[in-house]
Amino acid sequence: MTRAVIGTTATITLLTALALAQDGRPMSPRGTASAQVLGTWAKAEKSFAVGGGKYEGGKWIDISYGRPLKRGRDIFGSGADYGKATLIGAPIWRAGADVTTRLKTEVPLIVNSKTIAPGEYSLFVDLKEHNWTFVVSTWPAQEKYDPNNKDALWGAYNYTPEKDVLRAPMKIETLPHSREELTWEFLDMTASSGLMAVSWDKTLASVAFRAGT
Repeated sequence: MTRAVIGTTATITLLTALALAQDGRPMSPRGTASAQVLGTWAKAEKSFAVGGGKYEGGKWIDISYGRPLKRGRDIFGSGADYGKATLIGAPIWRAGADVTTRLKTEVPLIVNSKTIAPGEYSLFVDLKEHNWTFVVSTWPAQEKYDPNNKDALWGAYNYTPEKDVLRAPMKIETLPHSREELTWEFLDMTASSGLMAVSWDKTLASVAFRAGT
């Protein structure tokens, strides 16, 4: 085993151990962003939904991820050091914390003229200053860190690009406030399209998509 691999394994093991705060709560709580597309609203005799009625035939899109807190840190940095503190030695950003960020979709998603088939994927962001790239990959995710498992990733460690199914440029915006907890969300949704967006501190990056049939 090379010194670099030993060092990476030790670092991941330490970071995994530190994933729990002193009070036993995870330092990066889990979260899920969800949207439903291609459904229709119908009348209902009894409904507790806003506006009444019920949503029928919708298909789910979910992003599950760890939600690290800023806690006063300089998240992305600048210049030659941009993104290095966020990567923590990984070749690409997991855009979350702990377990690899995951995308699960019940419908084809069309992003940047390319189609992602229904299924479950890993999500990453290739960080460059003023230039973020949305990456969808078929790399499986480890639920718990196992240094002997070479067929699945913990976070973004040992990521390689040969399993990428899509890369797309993201629109980067500066927020008027600082977001404490990293957040994936769906923005500007219509019945069949919207934005997948990730934000942390004062940066929001998004990619447009539409649902195929």
